[in-house]
Amino acid sequence: QVQPVESGGGLVQAGDSLRLACQVSGRTFGWYTTGWFRQAPGKEREFVGFIVWGDTDIADSVKGRFTITRDIAKNTVYLQMDSLKPEDTAVYYCAVSHAGGPRTRENEYDYWGQGTQVTVSS
Repeated sequence: QVQPVESGGGLVQAGDSLRLACQVSGRTFGWYTTGWFRQAPGKEREFVGFIVWGDTDIADSVKGRFTITRDIAKNTVYLQMDSLKPEDTAVYYCAVSHAGGPRTRENEYDYWGQGTQVTVSS
């Protein structure tokens, strides 16, 4: 069973940086896609970005501020968030798709973490 586990959330001030980690346990393969989503209070969950092999994609709403990297040896994917804004406040989820390839929709992912809260104060 594949299980993503997020960590690194917390309370920060606007302009600060934060790095989230998603450690994936279980039987995974290099072609699996790992994605990040977020859900703000009262809003639907939205796509943030994904990484598969060395390719990444980041949502336009956070492009230029967020980056995704991967440590294959640790089976961990990171979401580096810079220049954080109050509107980035949300629960951030990591998800894994065993289908591989570019995946931007929730229903394309098979395994989900429990989420980690990020709160950005103004």
